[in-house]
Amino acid sequence: MEESAFPRKVKVTLSLLLIIGALSMYWGWGLIYGSWNIFEPQHMGVYAIFVVMMGFGVLGLLLAAKEK
Repeated sequence: MEESAFPRKVKVTLSLLLIIGALSMYWGWGLIYGSWNIFEPQHMGVYAIFVVMMGFGVLGLLLAAKEK
């Protein structure tokens, strides 16, 4: 099998950082603004960022696991 130019450990680390960053942003925003409801219209942008970060993190982990 051909060796990847981007090491698997780096992919996993970046994916985990995205997931941790998304969770900490969600937790921090909820503590600061007291908003835990994802569907409140005034906070929709923050939760959109959370979903994108979490999605890329999970997708990165799945792709890294597939390489194995």
